[in-house]
Amino acid sequence: AAVETLAKFPKAKFNETVEIACHLGVDPKQSDQMVRGTVPLPHGSGKTVRVLVFAKPGPAADAARAAGAEFVGFDDMIKKAQEGWTDFDVAVATPEAMIEVRKLGKVLGPRGLMPNPKTGTVTEDTAKAVREVKAGRVEFKIDKGANVQVPVGKASFTAEQLHENARAVLEAIAKARPSSVKGVYLQSATLSATMSPGIRLDTREFTA
Repeated sequence: AAVETLAKFPKAKFNETVEIACHLGVDPKQSDQMVRGTVPLPHGSGKTVRVLVFAKPGPAADAARAAGAEFVGFDDMIKKAQEGWTDFDVAVATPEAMIEVRKLGKVLGPRGLMPNPKTGTVTEDTAKAVREVKAGRVEFKIDKGANVQVPVGKASFTAEQLHENARAVLEAIAKARPSSVKGVYLQSATLSATMSPGIRLDTREFTA
């Protein structure tokens, strides 16, 4: 019902992003209550994702290029990133490359672009990582206020596509519940487009 309600709001002149925002009953200051992960959206995100792969010349670099990565390299890409270049949306690295890429923490970390094994972006299988990211795998991570915001598609998506994407995100967040959390975990969820008000979702089936 929330998706249908959202569709009735006046449309912006651009294809707005639709996102889901959740407030969780966790304490982000506690390391064992960190909530983060990835979820493949059944209908993709509707966004063109530019992927950078840090890999030394060889099979992993070749596979990343074949899978459609826009930027593939090692020393040259590390140098560009050190100089402040961030004209990409997701970074992937091989474990070998990560030894050097770690030094880019101050540059990539604040922008949320640091490769991480937990999100499948530090891997030997660069082709799989590139394909999954481009197919619409999105990351989620709580902020200091215990909120999570995740894009679930575009305003041009059908109601069914948005509903199924939103459901996949809520299920993934519910599964990521830390074992140390007591009380209600998924406290609220709101669906909104860039230029429209948020619509509160019924989260009872995800709070069991």
